[in-house]
Amino acid sequence: MVFSYGRVLTAAFALMGTAAAVSTLEVDGKDFVNSNTKERFQIIGVDYQPGGESGFSAKKDPLSQPDACLRDATLMQQLGINTIRVYNIEPTLDHNECASIFDAAGIYMILDVNSPYSTGSLNRAKPWTSYNAGYYEQVFGVIEAFKAFDNVLGFFAGNEVINEDATYSAPAYVRAVVRDMKQYIKNNVDRTIPVGYSAADVRDILMDTATYFECTLSNSTESSADFFGLNSYSWCGDATYTSSGYNVLTEDFSNATLPVFFSEYGCNEVTPRTFSEVQALYGEDMTQAFSGGLVYEWTQEDNNYGLVNINSSSVVTTLVDFDNLKKQFNKLDMDRISTANSTQTSISAPECAADLITSSDFYNAWDLPAAPSKVSDYIKSGLPDAPTGSVVSVTSTSLSQTVYDYTGAQITGLTFKILSDDESAGPSGTNSSSSSTGTSTSTSNAAMINGAPLALGGISGFFMLLASLM
Repeated sequence: MVFSYGRVLTAAFALMGTAAAVSTLEVDGKDFVNSNTKERFQIIGVDYQPGGESGFSAKKDPLSQPDACLRDATLMQQLGINTIRVYNIEPTLDHNECASIFDAAGIYMILDVNSPYSTGSLNRAKPWTSYNAGYYEQVFGVIEAFKAFDNVLGFFAGNEVINEDATYSAPAYVRAVVRDMKQYIKNNVDRTIPVGYSAADVRDILMDTATYFECTLSNSTESSADFFGLNSYSWCGDATYTSSGYNVLTEDFSNATLPVFFSEYGCNEVTPRTFSEVQALYGEDMTQAFSGGLVYEWTQEDNNYGLVNINSSSVVTTLVDFDNLKKQFNKLDMDRISTANSTQTSISAPECAADLITSSDFYNAWDLPAAPSKVSDYIKSGLPDAPTGSVVSVTSTSLSQTVYDYTGAQITGLTFKILSDDESAGPSGTNSSSSSTGTSTSTSNAAMINGAPLALGGISGFFMLLASLM
């Protein structure tokens, strides 16, 4: 076979800087699994909202700031993060660079569709007043902005909407939002993207909340949640599996039929945080009930939960909590927690019935509100004129910012790593042979030159290609 050097060089230069893509994740029973390898996926994540959740403005949309995203994705790779949760998104902004950066880094995204804007979320006290087309311009706008990215793990339809301040019928409206989002995705997205709910750890109603979203309705099969998040801060300081109540949570969710994970954790009543709960959360007792969790939170804000401090646009400091969390992540047995278990996937949810609800104060009917006519049009034909995101090439691998650790020493040699296709990020762990740890050497997607596999992504692939033709 005669090679054309011109064609090879053209192809090689075209591939330089290409953003690799993770495999999409899907829900299988009570597990997230890699759609390609079918390995179980455990969320090893962090909540990501630089600037804080309150006082949101478009300038604080964290996925519209490419320089900050490259900086943070690089540091997250060092920490071992494989998933971020982003709370507040302005769907009309350009998120392509940031989403592509996290995709290339092997980091998945769970995105809240609500925002603090006046029409951007459900009114928990009077949900019927906000369940309208204006609200869905925000909800469906977020879906449109991110539907093209394979690293979107899922969308949260609500966060702590159901609590002591919520009206009795609030669960029906949130489940209706889940239904409407899933129908929109079915009609307007070329893959299934899971939709779930993030609950407050209010023990009196927690299991009723989970049951309400988990059970199936024969006349509305798309209204059940695909996953369930729990914001829990019950493990503080030198707590234990039992003193923290983690044992109770494990027992409560052991029979769940959908993936359940900690959408927020990391109590800061005792500082610095040592994150000893990590070993329990990813230990053998809890991994049969939970799919990991997200530490609250990435940046230092007034509430003192940060892992890093953004001193300025050009200087960042990793805090002692960052180092403590990294030590805990590096103890994890990554082979064990990524191994699929048939008992986790061969289960089905119960049919919705009033007797599933244990509290008389919790809504025990599933007469969901019908989508407003304009919303139904959006579901059928898509949100008109909504900006739709697309994957772009990631070319920069060096940081423009200076990074210090908590002792004041400068951290040098930080480089953003563009992972191979189908490779996801994660901690090194005690057993790191699987692709889920970010150390895969798989060549299943590599090109073949002279009978040898060759990964063509990035500059290294270009030089390897030239060498193979010498």
